[in-house]
Amino acid sequence: MKIDHDIRLPEYPESYWFKNLDIPQFSQLSEDIEVDVVIVGGGITGITSAYLLCKEGLRVAILEAGKLLNGTTGHTTAKVTAQHDLIYDEFINHLGHTKARMYYEANTEAMKFIKNTVKEHNIDCDFTKQDAFLYATTEKYNSKLEKELEAYQKLEIEGELENSIPFDIKILNALSMKNQAQFHPLKYLSHLLQEVVNSGGLLFENTIAVNIEEEDRKVNVRTRNDYSVKADYALACSHFPFYEGTGLYSTRMYADRSYVLAVKTEREYPGGMYLSVDQPSRSLRSVKINGDNAVLVGGESHKTGQGKDTLEHYKALEKFSKDVLNSNKILYRWSTQDLITLDKVPYVGAITASHPQILIATGYRKWGMTNGTAAARLLRDIVMKRENPYEELYTPSRFYADPSLKVFFRENFDVAKHLIKGKLEISEKEVSDLSTDEGAVVSIEGKRKGAYKDSNGKLHIVDTTCTHIGCEVNWNHGDRTWDCPCHGSRFSYTGEVIEGPAEKSLAKLDDHTMLDNFTSEKSGY
Repeated sequence: MKIDHDIRLPEYPESYWFKNLDIPQFSQLSEDIEVDVVIVGGGITGITSAYLLCKEGLRVAILEAGKLLNGTTGHTTAKVTAQHDLIYDEFINHLGHTKARMYYEANTEAMKFIKNTVKEHNIDCDFTKQDAFLYATTEKYNSKLEKELEAYQKLEIEGELENSIPFDIKILNALSMKNQAQFHPLKYLSHLLQEVVNSGGLLFENTIAVNIEEEDRKVNVRTRNDYSVKADYALACSHFPFYEGTGLYSTRMYADRSYVLAVKTEREYPGGMYLSVDQPSRSLRSVKINGDNAVLVGGESHKTGQGKDTLEHYKALEKFSKDVLNSNKILYRWSTQDLITLDKVPYVGAITASHPQILIATGYRKWGMTNGTAAARLLRDIVMKRENPYEELYTPSRFYADPSLKVFFRENFDVAKHLIKGKLEISEKEVSDLSTDEGAVVSIEGKRKGAYKDSNGKLHIVDTTCTHIGCEVNWNHGDRTWDCPCHGSRFSYTGEVIEGPAEKSLAKLDDHTMLDNFTSEKSGY
C-alpha cells in the first residue's frame, strides 16, 4: 500500500552527516611556516594522508579553504565498496585485464584499511558490513549487467546474479558484491583529525591556497592572505586541483552533480546497498538518525550547471521514496558534486612529470570513500619514496587513445558550446519580476546578470560570467547557487566561490540607485 498524503521537501539543503557532530574548529594561517608536507584540502584524502604521514613521523600542515570536511566528503552517501557501478567490463576493454584487476584490488584494500582503522581506534562511526547490489530494470541494462558479471568472473571478483531485490521494484537481475560496508564518514574522519592533532599536525581553516612556487628543491604554497607554507611536498587534495600547473586538468575532467534524501519509512529496511544501472540512477542504503532507522535515497545524476530545474531532481527522488519505500517524512536533503576523468580512473600522483614534488588526487567519480583512501595511501608511499603497485594505474600523466581522446574532444566541445550559448542568451526577465526566494538570470540595461531575492526581500545581483574561463553560470533552484555548465564551478547567491576550479568570486552589482529604478515600481520591495 502506498502513502497518499504529501510529504514536504525541507526548505533548505542540509547534509545529515553534520548533525549533532562536534567537529573542532581551527584558526586561519597567520604566519609563514615550514613543514615536511603541506596538504591542501580537508576531505577524506587530505585528512587520511595527514594521518598516515604523521604516523611516519613527518611534520604536516593541512590548509582548508572553508571548513574541514564541508566539501564532497560531507555530502556523500558513504558507501565503502569496490562495486563502482558498471565499470569492470569497461575497464577490461579500455585499460586491459591487469589494470581492471588492480583497480578492484586498490579499492578493496582501501575498504580493509578503513575497517582496520575503525577497529584499531575503536571509532564509533556506524561501520557495518553490507552486501552491495547493482540492479537492472530494462533489457538494455540487463544485458550490460550480464557483461559485468562476465567481467567479475574474468577478474576473479566474487559476485552472482539474483532475480529479485527486497523492494517494490520490478527488476530483471541484480549483481551482488558480498561483504562491502557503509559508515558515518565524518565520525570516522573526526577521529583521524584528532590523531593528526595529537601527532603535532597543523590544521588551518578559511585559508585559501592560490599558487605554488618551487625554489631550492622546496615547494612554497602561497595563500590569499599572503602567507606561505614551505615544504618538501605539496599535496593538492582539494577536489578540483587548486593549482593546475601545465596539467590542463580543467580540460581532462568534467563535474557531475547528484542528489540525496534522508527519509523515514514505515517499512523495516532489509539490509544491503543498492544502485540501479538504468538511468536516471537510484541509490539506497540504510542510516541511523537519532537512533531511528532511515534510508538515504540518491541519484538523478547530471552535468553541473546543465539540464532542468534542479529542484525537480529532488522531487523525482521524493516520488521514488514514496512509491518504493512508503516514506512518510523527508528528514534532510542535499546534493553533491564530483569530478570524472577521461577514462574514469582517478588522477593520483605528480601533477606533471616535471613537477614531482607537487602531487594531486582527484576524479573519484562519486566513489570517494575507497578511491580517496586508496589515493591517500598512494600519496603517502610517493612521499616516503616507497614502491606502490597502483602508481602507474592512477598516474595523472597517463593518456589512453581509447577512450581518452574521444572523451577529451566530446567534453571540450561541450564546454565550447556552453561558452558560446551563454554569451548569446539574453533573458527577458527583469529584476522587478522576481518573487521572494526566487533567483534567475535577468536583463539589466540589456546585459545578462544573475539576481536572487532572499526571504527578507533583499536583492543580490551578480555578474553571471564565471571567473574561471568566462562561461555564463546558471541558477540552481534546488540549492540556491550559481553553477557553471563548463567546468562545474559553483558560487553562492552572493557570488562567493563554493567549488572550483574558479578562484575568484562573481562580480557584484553594487549600483543600488540603478537597482531602485528597476524595483521601485513593484510593491512589497
